[in-house]
Order: sequence, then C-alpha cells, then structure tokens
Amino acid sequence: MRGAKSAKWVTGAIIVALAATACGGGKSDGGSDAKGAVDPNGIFSIELGEPEKPLYTGDTMESNGSAVMAGLFSTLVDYKADGSLEMINAESVTTTDSKTWTVKLKPGWTFHDGTPVTAKSYVDAWNWNANVKNAMGLNSWFADIKGFEKLSPEGEGAQPTSDKLDGLKVVDENTFTIELTKSVPYFGHKLAYIVFAPLPEAFYKDTKAAGQKPIGNGPYKFKSWDHKKQIEIVRYDDYKGPNKAKNGGVVFKNYTTLEAAYEDLKSGNVDVLRQLAPKDLPVYRDDLGDRAVDQAYSAIQTVAVAFYADQWKKPKPVDPKVIQGLSMAIDRATITKTVLQGTREPATGWVAKGVLGYQPNAVEVTKFDPAKAKELIKAGGGVPGNKISIQFNADGGHKEWVDAVCNSITQSTGVACVGDGKPDFQADLTARKTKQVKSFYRSGWVLDYPVNANFISDLFRTGAAGNQGDFSNKELDAKIAKADSAATLEDSVKQYQAIEKDLVNYMPSIPLWYYKVNAGYSEKVSGVAYGQDGDPILTGVEVHK
Repeated sequence: MRGAKSAKWVTGAIIVALAATACGGGKSDGGSDAKGAVDPNGIFSIELGEPEKPLYTGDTMESNGSAVMAGLFSTLVDYKADGSLEMINAESVTTTDSKTWTVKLKPGWTFHDGTPVTAKSYVDAWNWNANVKNAMGLNSWFADIKGFEKLSPEGEGAQPTSDKLDGLKVVDENTFTIELTKSVPYFGHKLAYIVFAPLPEAFYKDTKAAGQKPIGNGPYKFKSWDHKKQIEIVRYDDYKGPNKAKNGGVVFKNYTTLEAAYEDLKSGNVDVLRQLAPKDLPVYRDDLGDRAVDQAYSAIQTVAVAFYADQWKKPKPVDPKVIQGLSMAIDRATITKTVLQGTREPATGWVAKGVLGYQPNAVEVTKFDPAKAKELIKAGGGVPGNKISIQFNADGGHKEWVDAVCNSITQSTGVACVGDGKPDFQADLTARKTKQVKSFYRSGWVLDYPVNANFISDLFRTGAAGNQGDFSNKELDAKIAKADSAATLEDSVKQYQAIEKDLVNYMPSIPLWYYKVNAGYSEKVSGVAYGQDGDPILTGVEVHK
C-alpha cells in the first residue's frame, strides 16, 4: 500500500502502471538475490530527476517531485485493486448524496515536527492550496467545493474575496465536513491525491522554506535536498499509518540520463530504478535476471496538441479530421514491438487500463491506415505548412520513439515531422506552461485515482490543471459536468465511457500506447514492488547488510 502519486506528468518513456490501485495490484515480487541479513535501518537509493518545483502538496504535478512526496505525506484514503477505498489517515469518509461528505480522522497522528494532525490541518491546507494568490498549479482540484469561485475567481487579475472555502467545516478535532456545489460520486476517490494532504501550522509561518524542507505526515520525514544531486528522506518512527517503512530511509539520486543510471545500477551505485532507456531494453533481462521488472500499470502516453500555437489557430482553428488523420498515420504496433521492445501496448482509447471504466477498442482512429490518414487530412483542409513537430524531454528516453512516430507520419502522409527535444523534464514543462510549444508535445499521464474521469475531465475540461494544451470545447464541458453529477459512481463511469468514444470528434490529443514499468534493482535490496502509478513502493523495500 502507498500514498497516491501527486503528479500525472510522467518524465520518462518507460514509466507509468496498470491495476486499479496505488495500493498495489499486480506488484512485482522482490526476489531473493539480496545477500545478508535485513538491516531495518538500512538506507537505499533510487534514480530520480530533479523535481520541477519546490515540494508543495498543491503544486507538485510531475513524477520526479511526486515520488518524493509519496514518502513524506499520507492522504485520507488510498484505493485497492478493485477500486474500493482504503482508509489511511481517515477513519471513515461517508456520504448519503455524493454532495455532502463527512470525514473522521484516526486520532493520534502527528506531523514530523510532532504537532497533531487534526481536522483543521486539512481544512487550512485545502483553503491555502485553493487560493489563487498562492499560485498553486493544482488549485482547480478544489473547484468541486462550495465557495471555490471566491478563492479563485475567473478573469485575469481577479482577486479572491475570501480565504476560506464555504463548503469546509470543522466539526471537532478529528471531524470535518465537505459540501460540494453538486453531487460528485467519485469525490471520495479524488481524496487519495496528494493535493488533499494536510499541512502543519509551521507551514504557514514560512511557506517559501516549507517548499524546500517539507513537513509531512507520511512514513518518512525530510532530511536534505542538495539540488540537482540528491534528496534524502528518513523513516518517521512515530508514523501511525498501516504502511510503516521496513527500511531506514531513501536517497533519491539525480541522473540526467537513464543510460547513466542503468550503468550505476549494474555497478551497485544505485539500488532501484524507475525506468530504463530504450537502448537498454533488449539486454536488461539478461543483465539482471530475477531483478528485472516488467509490469503493467495505469498510465498512457499521448501526443498532445498545443491548440494555442499559431499553426492550429490561424487563420482558423484546426479541423479534428486533421488530427484524426495524423493519428491513423502512426504504426503503433511496429513501434511498440521494435523501438520499445514489446514494453508497450498500443492504445485504443484515452483511458488507461486498470481503472474503472476502461473499455477496449474505444475508438477507431488509433488503427494504422495510411490511405485513410491521407484522406482525413485532406478532408480537414491539410496540415498548415505541411509540417509538424513533437516536443519531448531529452532526459527521458523519448528520442527514439519520437523519431519513429515522425517517420511513420511522413512515410504515410507526406507531412514532414521532426522531434523538438528539450534538455530535461523541467525545460519541457516550462515550455508547456509558458505556451511555447510550437505544434505537438509528448504527454504521459498516470492515474491520480482509479476512475476514467481522471483521464478525461482532469486533462480535457476547460481550465483543468492537466489541460496544458489549452483545449476547450463548451459542448464537451457540458457532457463532463453531467457525468460528474450523476446519481451514482456506476452512472458516472458509464457516461464517461460515452464521452471517451465521443472524443474522436474533438481530438484533444493522439493516444499512443499504455505504459509498463521496465526497471530493475540491485542485489542489496529485496521486497521491491511497484504500485499502480508505476513508482517503487518505498516502504516495502528491505535493505540487506
């Protein structure tokens, strides 16, 4: 079991997961290669890139930062392989109408500074994260809660008229209520996302410092951050959660290339990898034996459209038929089999496997059909300039498949296609957020909660935190709002299934393939397992003397 991942933007080509839970459906067995007795205080190391931003619960939106945050913070709930909720810091989360929710906390929990975790700790944290003045990238996650528009008013330069969400009420030390603007049947599942974690009183005394030295309530406490070198967290012995650490702590070692990390793994200089570069995929199973990991998880890779780019909005908005045609020009089966060595499965829709509402063969536009591709592009008025580019981060092992996708598009349609590599994931995300993407960009998304809404509403709804391509359609927004207010979770999931099939008429992105974890670990550790979000489950790793 583990806390939910706090970021959906995935850094690497070879990382993202497949069950219906971060609590570990389909985990890999840790094997028995490690030598010597277990050292309960042993420290192990993991390959990691430099987090994009300071470590805030409300602003960590990528996989490097979220891997660290998963150890430092625990949320109210997690979820099991069947999609049902697992109580973590919460004793119960209940509702009778999906609009008003009551949360009761397990008593006795403390933050890493020894102060108590209370209902107020949650309410204050959510109010702060939701307030537009604090510029948290995930503040839209609180939009369901009554009064959100007062803290985050629409319009450029608009100022908040309140610092508290009207829908949050502290009942007693361990109880609070949440009133939403309308029924949201899967809201309880959303509470597994780290934006809903609590914050201690110390946070507000110096919020800038708190982003560099977070104080959480999770199984590990923060020790140090040597920027672009390493981050260290150590076991919190007073942790009251069910997922206590079986080790003394974790060192996240910064690597600028996956190839270098793999060489360090083979020489014993790093213990656990989250991903591999494409060039190492053909050999890693032979190199590592039982310590090689090949495991599916709930994530999808896409090529997303920068709708704000001149190419797609001038002289008129792009016709979805053009994007449909480009999609059908991509030979996913060959690319996943050759370039990606069978470590990916061609996508047939936008929703990743292993979440509630996944449906096989949701759409036809992911089928490779060069003749149909040319026909659609022509019917849509053609690609402006007859050339596209795909932006990607060069430190994530993406160049090989981007080149292959471009070659497939050009050979199938005559449209010129080139890769636009950025040096690292930070630079890639910065270009997205400052709207500097020229055409398309590589996008990888891993579940925040195991419901199909997470792969649709949180990516394609107007103004959603994950909507970095500026896609917007009022008709689709209305369908999403209707699905969100369905009477039951089952109803909502069914409506989102219909929306997914309808996305072909909008083409906010091009689905490519479902992810797997292709990684490995050293002889020094055992019990290594990967969660539904594709990250190693830190607390279960055992270190050997």
